[in-house]
Amino acid sequence: MSGESNTDRGDRHDPGHQQPVDGGPQQPLGAGRAPQPPAPANPADTVAPGWRGGSSWLNPPAGPPAAASPAPAPNQPEPSPGSVSAGAPAQTSGPTHAVSRGAQPPAAAYPGPVPGDPAGSDFATQQLPRPNIPASSAGAYSAAGLDNDAPTEVFDSADLTRRLAEGSAAQPAYSEPTAATDVLAQGGSVPPAPPRGPRPGGSGGSGGDDGNDGRPGPRARLRDSATARRVLLVAAVVFGIALVGYIADLMMTSGKIPRGVEVAGIAIGGMDKDEARAKLQSTLDPRAGEAVPVKIADVQTQLVPSAAGLGVDWEATWERVGGQPLNPASRLLSFVATREVTVASTVDEAALTRTFDELRVHDQPAVEGGIAFEGTRPVAVNPTPGRVLDLAAARTVLTDQWATASTLDLPVTPAPPAVRRDAIEQALHQIAEPAVSAPVTYSGKGSAGATLNPEQIAAIVSFVPDGHGGLRVEFDHKVAQDLLAPQLVSTEVEPKDATFTFAGAPTVVPAVIGDKINWPKSLEQLPAMLAAAGPQRTTAAIYERIEPKLTTQAAESLGITEVMGEFTTSGFSGPSGVNIRTVAQEVNGAVVKPGDTFSLNGHTGHRGAAEGYVESGIIDHGRPSMAVGGGISQFATTLYNAAYFAGLEDAGHTEHSYYISRYPAAREATVFDGAIDLQFRNNSPHGLYIQAFADSSEVTVRIWGTKTVNVESITGEKTKPTEPETLTLPKGDDCIASTGAPGFTISDTRVITDINTGQEVSRHTRTVKYDPVPEVKCVSPDEEKSDEDKPEDTPAPTAVPSSGNEGSRPGNRAGSR
Repeated sequence: MSGESNTDRGDRHDPGHQQPVDGGPQQPLGAGRAPQPPAPANPADTVAPGWRGGSSWLNPPAGPPAAASPAPAPNQPEPSPGSVSAGAPAQTSGPTHAVSRGAQPPAAAYPGPVPGDPAGSDFATQQLPRPNIPASSAGAYSAAGLDNDAPTEVFDSADLTRRLAEGSAAQPAYSEPTAATDVLAQGGSVPPAPPRGPRPGGSGGSGGDDGNDGRPGPRARLRDSATARRVLLVAAVVFGIALVGYIADLMMTSGKIPRGVEVAGIAIGGMDKDEARAKLQSTLDPRAGEAVPVKIADVQTQLVPSAAGLGVDWEATWERVGGQPLNPASRLLSFVATREVTVASTVDEAALTRTFDELRVHDQPAVEGGIAFEGTRPVAVNPTPGRVLDLAAARTVLTDQWATASTLDLPVTPAPPAVRRDAIEQALHQIAEPAVSAPVTYSGKGSAGATLNPEQIAAIVSFVPDGHGGLRVEFDHKVAQDLLAPQLVSTEVEPKDATFTFAGAPTVVPAVIGDKINWPKSLEQLPAMLAAAGPQRTTAAIYERIEPKLTTQAAESLGITEVMGEFTTSGFSGPSGVNIRTVAQEVNGAVVKPGDTFSLNGHTGHRGAAEGYVESGIIDHGRPSMAVGGGISQFATTLYNAAYFAGLEDAGHTEHSYYISRYPAAREATVFDGAIDLQFRNNSPHGLYIQAFADSSEVTVRIWGTKTVNVESITGEKTKPTEPETLTLPKGDDCIASTGAPGFTISDTRVITDINTGQEVSRHTRTVKYDPVPEVKCVSPDEEKSDEDKPEDTPAPTAVPSSGNEGSRPGNRAGSR
């Protein structure tokens, strides 16, 4: 049965097609019905009192009452309301009307007003004629207890429209197929049934278990089909077999490597994990120690992964391999496909950085453009792009592919030049060409002048990138000064400090104020001169006044009037004399202001061959040796004693480790360039002037100033003697034989008294321990072999290291001079 109401069917009546009624064909409305008389002029005259209808076709026209139908025979069943048979017209005394279920009779069949708009407001309130109930149906109404004269219910079309819009779910539905019997056969007025919604399974009820015609629907036919049952059975069997196979395969491969897995090209799929690990380690670990070819652009080289800090990270690699897949499709695909797993690498960052530093020697940096000079002609140098190693990408290639690649192709990145071609051309024409177009000249005092010719200018001018795509010109001021200064040196005056002469009483020699060219300031004008032309390429050198360090007035106020202390030593010759005379000349004329400290090493600076010193004898760890500057210790001893007797404060000195007979015991000093120094402080209220001079065998040092104290030296007796040991060394240039000397301990006491009162100002004793000087024998290999055949009564002698004394002498010094 369709889900439509009677009213719905009547609204969609198609007069050209028969309508089904209870499974049979339905005649069109009006078929077998007698023509109706025209509607009365005043429809209200035909409306029975109290009758109100909802639809004109439910109200038959007014007329004389039809003849009553004969009562049914006693043996025949009494018809019940709605029992009009389908396809048979109702028998009445009036015109015959065939009213089928769901068919709406034409409005012309009933006189009376027909609402033009069923949804209009007048549709629900108009008075319609009372239907003329056929006599054949009167008995049915009476049997049903219906009052033929009772008015029908008021039919509200607006309410019906609202209910239809709200859907069939909210409206009462007729559950029986016969509920749509013609209302005239019911003997009363029944409102149209609301529309039914589609039954489950299809639109309009066609997709349910039963069709509109009562026959089984597609779902019922499929359910009852033997073929469908066979297909479902086969599908269930196949699914069961696949499920059993999936579970069996999963159990059989549990604990093994998934099928189809390859690590670094090594197939391990389906293997036991321990077996797979052993196979991989036996293959990959040796690869880490083998050289791998490396390609960087067009350069071929090689590297060893382990030396580059690369190795296999086994834990991370096994995580990439993973476990057995649970996806059935993945497991099925693993029978025919392979899965490549990349080796995870451990990285030693320090080793990898060193490797990249080694590989970057193959970089080809960009050649920046610039300007070069061919003689005096400037030439543009075009830039050339380069290429450099792409460190980030190269790191990825090394760590990911070292175990698999036959050749590691390391990526490079372009290195474009920074200087533009147009900037080069601009600098060439605007700077370089004008710079060498003519000489430049610096004029000095008088008529002197210094000139740079174009060839010299080309040696001074250079071009470098400015960082913004252009070129910046630079000038080598040192080269320019070296070329210009000698041409104007005759116009300069060197500053000189005030000094003293000692022809009789000390006399101050006035200082000289200097007048020299300030070349850095003068060369600031060079760029403008090189860019100019003609007379503008000449400028004056800038001179400046230079004051002497010791002016005449300052020298006169020092109070240098007499000798405070003096000492002389002798006994040198040859190379030692050269060094002694050189250092004496450097120290001569030194001035020490009150409170200042004099340092011999600080005053002379480095004493090397460039300063005029030569190689001479020294004592190195008790053994005679040779060094540049040897013999200066004798000058140091002479200077120390002069300061000693001048009463100056000892600010630090060191005695020799071994006693030298030409020096006073416990009152001598040694120096070594950069290690051992001699210092004393001017503790007098007046200035000091050091006068030093030497000849071929003697050196003298005098300290001038104002004498205020007398100094006395008291030397003690030698005590605690120690015998020397013998050293046997191979004969050669490095062996200098010596007879040796005993060691001993001795002290010296300096007593200082006031020159005016004679009272003792201070007394200080210094004790010195001298090591024995070892006896050195230089023997040839043959002599040494013959000595081994002789019986030895005593053990072989060894060198005795020097020892310190009262913290004044370092124990591990390189030597003494």
